[in-house]
Amino acid sequence: MNDIRVIHSAVQPVLPHHKLLAYGVARELLVAVVGCRIRDPKLRDQAVRAAQSVCLNCAEGAGRVTRADKARAFVVARGEALEAAAAVEIASLCGEVPAERAAEVARLAERVFAMLTPLCRSAS
Repeated sequence: MNDIRVIHSAVQPVLPHHKLLAYGVARELLVAVVGCRIRDPKLRDQAVRAAQSVCLNCAEGAGRVTRADKARAFVVARGEALEAAAAVEIASLCGEVPAERAAEVARLAERVFAMLTPLCRSAS
């Protein structure tokens, strides 16, 4: 019998990335970035794509077999978390995002960065 979990009202199997705590925080980061509603379309696109990439690279890393392949995906996810946070920070500096929202994104980015760091080192 398959292990089933409800995710956003859709029944889906539990995949390896669903068990990764960093993936859960990456999802929170994505929701927070989208919630900032950055007005500048290019900056918004960059911020959202970076936040999506954090999620996708966490999933990719969870699905890889070798430690080196896993670590590479987690390194990319970590960098994308910083990019997403920087894009929101820049939007905030330009007056497009309230400072509180930017601070929440920075907090989540810092958290996912910290969670991914030991996973990046697992290839050593």
